[in-house]
Amino acid sequence: MMENILSILIFFPLVAAFVIFLFLRGGKTTMWATFIATIIELILTIPLMTSFDKTTAAMQFVEKADWIPALGVQYYVGVDGISILMIFLTTLLTAIAVLGSFTYIQKRQREFYLALLVLETGMVGVFLALDFFLFYIFWEAMLIPMYLIIGVWGGKRRIYAAVKFFLFTLAGSVLMMLAIIALFFKHGEITGVYTFDIMAITAQAVKYTAGFQTIIFLAFFLGFAIKVPMFPVHTWLPDAHVEAPTAGSVILAGVLLKMGTYGFLRFCLPITPAASISFMPFVAILSVIAIVYGALVAMVQSDVKKLVAYSSVSHMGFVTLGIYAINQAGIEGGILQMFNHGIITGALFLLIGAIYERTHTREISEYGGIAASVPMFATIFLIFTMGSIGLPGMGAFIGEFLVLVGAFEAFSDYAIIAASGVIFAAVYMLWMYQRVLYESLNKRWENLKDMNLREIIYIMPLLIIVFWVGIYPETFTSYMHESVRHLVEQVFSAGVAMK
Repeated sequence: MMENILSILIFFPLVAAFVIFLFLRGGKTTMWATFIATIIELILTIPLMTSFDKTTAAMQFVEKADWIPALGVQYYVGVDGISILMIFLTTLLTAIAVLGSFTYIQKRQREFYLALLVLETGMVGVFLALDFFLFYIFWEAMLIPMYLIIGVWGGKRRIYAAVKFFLFTLAGSVLMMLAIIALFFKHGEITGVYTFDIMAITAQAVKYTAGFQTIIFLAFFLGFAIKVPMFPVHTWLPDAHVEAPTAGSVILAGVLLKMGTYGFLRFCLPITPAASISFMPFVAILSVIAIVYGALVAMVQSDVKKLVAYSSVSHMGFVTLGIYAINQAGIEGGILQMFNHGIITGALFLLIGAIYERTHTREISEYGGIAASVPMFATIFLIFTMGSIGLPGMGAFIGEFLVLVGAFEAFSDYAIIAASGVIFAAVYMLWMYQRVLYESLNKRWENLKDMNLREIIYIMPLLIIVFWVGIYPETFTSYMHESVRHLVEQVFSAGVAMK
């Protein structure tokens, strides 16, 4: 089984969707079948993680076969210390998102759950693909189900949000495709072998001229920056989050945003090392702007979901800052913060969705004093609020600390400004929590029902992980040590060789 574990992980959700489509008609039976399928997918990641060799930076569980030999296209997949946590995050959040959607998806239930399963195949495929052609197919495959999830099951302005999401992401995809084609021909020109093999193309990075690297870097960077999203190409995110159903917001914030930062790690740094080093200050400036700007805009939001959406712009700024510090601490902090952000922000969107189901409003001004009616909700919401701030003992503290250590080593001036983001986060998150849960009681919410068993079940794994990462982060960082060390050496050795 371990010989084909990656293919099973990629295609099991798609097979499950096909079986459900053929044999199940009822919405509820589809709902439970989808949940069981996503739980099986999550369970399949356990042997992957327990069998993973943490002492090597090499790709593991590799599967490789010719697909379209005439075009140099292969079915080529593998996993390393950079991608393995993203696989676990994807399968975990997808299962939780399905369980969390049981009560609010009333129309076209069957189609909704089929879309989630197809989306999961695309997400897992992106993190495992080692052939550019295969990667691009999975990248585009994600776009369609998420567009449908927002556009069909979203809020009042769902069509506007879905189209904006689609157009922004498509624009980035076109630039990325042009960069891939250019690399395909450049590799053929250098070696005489035309291939989309990511590892082979990366191995030739030292032979790419500075001008060529700059063009490729900018094409990739803009494509991935839109996905993160970085300032100033972030404007699609708040609209998409506000209009998306809860499951869509959880997947969007928890996994899809990580596709952009993963692209920086897998493509920009190793394939264009000299350009990446040259653009370090530029990316650092954009990251710091995102940290501060996202926090300031979050402070003035009246919609609690939009507040959390803008907080994602700020938090992902820390991730890009750590990655482009291009050192061990910064990149490890960035990867860990990608994971932490998925857990914490995913949980916040689940909690906001749970209270929205009861009140049918997300306006902060319409809440107030509900903590007495929903003490369990208030306690868990407080924990994840503190987690978002980066309270010591919780996961985000470790991630942000590593990012800032790496940033101080690379560019101390920017790191000092970035550190202010922690203070801003405390301001907007605690102020939001105070206005929603405390102050004067809105009489409309006197009889609110607290969290039920299903809601407690789906939030508990995220709660455990937040403290697990905060108390013993080595469980998670141990996967990435060798891969990050190799990546940093790869970037600087290639960059210096070119000079």
